[in-house]
Amino acid sequence: MDTKHIRISDYNYNLPDDRIAKFPVTPRDHSKLLLYNHGKVGEDIFYNLPDYLPKGALMVFNNTRVIQARIHFRKETGALIEVFLMEPVVPADYEQMFQTSGSCSWLCMVGNLKKWKEGTLRREFHIKGHALTLEASLRRGDSLTAEQLQKTHHSGGTNYWVDFTWDNPNVSFAEILEAVGELPIPPYLNRPTEESDKTTYQTVYSKIKGSVAAPTAGLHFTDKVLAEIDQRGIVRDEVTLHVGAGTFKPVKTEMIEGHEMHSEYIVVHRHTLEHLLSHNCEAIAVGTTSVRTLESLYYMGVHLHFHPDASEEELHVNQWAPYDGNRNGGLAEGVTPQQSMQAILSYLDRNSLDALHSSTQLIIAPGYEYKIVKMLVTNFHQPESTLLLLVSAFVHGDWHTIYDYALNHDFRFLSYGDSSLLIP
Repeated sequence: MDTKHIRISDYNYNLPDDRIAKFPVTPRDHSKLLLYNHGKVGEDIFYNLPDYLPKGALMVFNNTRVIQARIHFRKETGALIEVFLMEPVVPADYEQMFQTSGSCSWLCMVGNLKKWKEGTLRREFHIKGHALTLEASLRRGDSLTAEQLQKTHHSGGTNYWVDFTWDNPNVSFAEILEAVGELPIPPYLNRPTEESDKTTYQTVYSKIKGSVAAPTAGLHFTDKVLAEIDQRGIVRDEVTLHVGAGTFKPVKTEMIEGHEMHSEYIVVHRHTLEHLLSHNCEAIAVGTTSVRTLESLYYMGVHLHFHPDASEEELHVNQWAPYDGNRNGGLAEGVTPQQSMQAILSYLDRNSLDALHSSTQLIIAPGYEYKIVKMLVTNFHQPESTLLLLVSAFVHGDWHTIYDYALNHDFRFLSYGDSSLLIP
């Protein structure tokens, strides 16, 4: 299959607005679970998921945590400006960013940009019993260095460089976001963020701050379900992929060749690679973000297999790496997933690292051959989305069977909707 020439219109279906879940079910593990097993479809309740998982398997979760990434400023003219944090740039490391004090810089989307042509935005509030002023300044193209301009284009070209400063060095940026930031629930919910979203739009195992959207397949898990997974001898491990707003970016081109995937930051620890090797490099992925992380690992390892001294930047996975014979894809033939994971472990050893830090733009679409993921837990995705392409590739094109069943059996769709377990 010529993946680049897939017509996105072939992945459309009718999704009535009343099928989009505006809120999750309570408790969260009482959502419905569609079961797709080698072409056969059935259903159950999510809390019974462990019954369908093979004993001794490896199950991989994305432990990212959604940040309160939406900050509103009001100009003296009364205009409301929304600054939506997308990716940290100074410092670029997520952990350092949230601990930093005094100043920082982010790539941001800006709402009502035409009203912010110049000047500094200010927002005054109280934190720890003290008054604090947060200021935001926009850097235009002529005030950016060549490297900074490249950074904005690398993120997709729609983001702007914003410098933040605040007048209390004892307050971290994480504390500022907790005080004035707003949790960015998906735009298709068509409602304001509510206090309950601060809990329900986070997975119970979320740890590492950085996402602007939740890895929603994980929203169904409870501590009780996780405990039952453990009792069945299934090994749980975690990766980190910070989900960007690009996950909601519609495919606007007729063929997917013209769609630019967003770049996302990933972290994979040594123990995860070791677990993969001990499980024959086969895993059950919770969510499409875990899928993209695990499958991207393969191409990073392929590059290191042939270029052991590659830099961290050179490990970035281009969106077309598996398809067009370029740097990673062209070398992949003949390299096993085991060789790939071992190459990454050797890289960590040589550089005295405990974790691999990299990024990926990988697009998974029909024509893609999965290397690591053998079972997938995932929600029901938007029509004509890259996430639906990923699912179609996983079930060898049989996505209509799954979505027709879900539509005809009262399943709830999208982020707060029901879930599925897919076994191709």
